Amino acid sequence: MKATAFSRLLERFFVERLMRQRQASPHTISSYRDTFRLLLQFARQRLHTAPSRLTFEQIDAPFIASFLDNLETKRKATTRTRNQRLAAIRSFFRYAAYEEPAHASQIQRVLAIPGKRCSKRLVQFLDPAETEALIAAPDQRTWHGRRDYTLLMVAIQTGLRLSELTGLRREDLHLGTGAHVRCMGKGRKERCTPLTKQVVVALKRWLTQLDKSSERLFPNARGHRLSADAVQRLLVKYRQRASRTCPSLKHKHVTPHVLRHTAAIRLLQAGVDRSVIALWLGHDSVETTQIYLDADLALKEQALAKTAQAGGTFRLFKPEDPLLAFLKSL
Repeated sequence: MKATAFSRLLERFFVERLMRQRQASPHTISSYRDTFRLLLQFARQRLHTAPSRLTFEQIDAPFIASFLDNLETKRKATTRTRNQRLAAIRSFFRYAAYEEPAHASQIQRVLAIPGKRCSKRLVQFLDPAETEALIAAPDQRTWHGRRDYTLLMVAIQTGLRLSELTGLRREDLHLGTGAHVRCMGKGRKERCTPLTKQVVVALKRWLTQLDKSSERLFPNARGHRLSADAVQRLLVKYRQRASRTCPSLKHKHVTPHVLRHTAAIRLLQAGVDRSVIALWLGHDSVETTQIYLDADLALKEQALAKTAQAGGTFRLFKPEDPLLAFLKSL
């Protein structure tokens, strides 16, 4: 059987499947691209073959397994990152199953590689004092400070993702009756998020400072879209500054997603239903909001306070059956 060129199949996967058929977002394409760049670099070292000369037959299950092991041992990737890389590879091989049915057995062995279970930590969020300290950190006497103050206000109130926040344009705002911001979210789903009066006031003030030629709501100094790294750097700066008045911030890693979690927790503590929070944040499933229930200790304390305490009745002690005790100790 004639060898199948891996490069030709991979190019079709990106152009035909991801871009044309699925119309995948730039974030998804860049994530998949990075996965296969790492895979091809590993193949060059392991197989001593240029990426353009690789055959599909060479990229088999043992090779993929060794690549994933290399990610964890050599590149020190986390289990979550390893699983993300595997998901991209699986997507390619599912596409290959339609294009190259003669390699069905090889493809099935790759698709059978399991993802690793990883520990799920509680989400991090800011309490009200930390939130106020962070919002107050930007120096509003400067243009950058006014921009960053407004950006933080919008991020914490709306819970927009980083890409949604930096992608906002003037035309996405409606500051009249029923004020809201419109964005194109994950999975190309458009949604509207209402704005509080305080945020509307901040946005109106910011729009008077914004260059009319700028389409972006929160541009950089050159009028272009803020990068993810730029937003992360300004959060680090303001966290350090805010920690002078709010010491608890010294021990917190504040990221754009922490601001999103903060918005969700505030809604949850205000008694908003989980289904509404899921719509607010653009989640596919209500179950995704379960992580906020797990993280909110205040809600658990309220539930505990409502729990009826058992009476003070006494019972004679009965030793447990030895076999049951053994099983319990496992």
